[in-house]
Amino acid sequence: MDKVEVKFGEWFGQGFNLYKENFGVLVLASLIAWALGAVTLGILLGPMLAGIYIICLGLIDKKEPKPVVGDLFKGFQYFLNSFLFIFVWGVLFFVVASLLMLVPCIGQVATVVLVYVVQAFLMFGLFLIVDKEMDFWPASMESYHKVKSNLWLFLAVAVVAGLIGGIGAVACGIGMVITFPIQACIFTVAYRDVFRDSEISSQIEESPPAEADTDEKNAADKNTDTET
Repeated sequence: MDKVEVKFGEWFGQGFNLYKENFGVLVLASLIAWALGAVTLGILLGPMLAGIYIICLGLIDKKEPKPVVGDLFKGFQYFLNSFLFIFVWGVLFFVVASLLMLVPCIGQVATVVLVYVVQAFLMFGLFLIVDKEMDFWPASMESYHKVKSNLWLFLAVAVVAGLIGGIGAVACGIGMVITFPIQACIFTVAYRDVFRDSEISSQIEESPPAEADTDEKNAADKNTDTET
């Protein structure tokens, strides 16, 4: 796979503008999403995040009518795959992080690094689920392969966007309602740029083998010769 260009400044600039222009709908949608995710013990977190990304994609694409807070619940159309995306990777991360934390000092640092590496590799997964209607595993692998092509710069995007999005957690987590949509907007801009003219490499191209065509042509030629 060709190396994907990372437009760090452009993505962040456009992401902040998208956030500022749609502050009200994004913050209110984020408030509802995190509230429902919390009261359901994370069960609805996947569909709610999917709903936020649906809103962000609609805003960046300038869809009409303009996305509203109610579009958040369109995430339920992708309930299974969004739930599996959050649950499977969340469980795997928890297991690995728990093992790393058994190692004094180094384990804590490694866990922090793991957070951002995982976030970088999977940053496009939910977008592919809602935008390309992919299952959670192919979407995860497609995101992984794109990011892997230019890992260090994508990791830088994930770290900075993650710090911005998570800074609200210092206020008992309440501030996440305001700061998380910034991260979502940055990732949305990055996703649209990376996948605008990009084919999904995980999809299998179905085309008749050239060898089979040659065999059929040879058979037809033999029949013609026989008739002659």
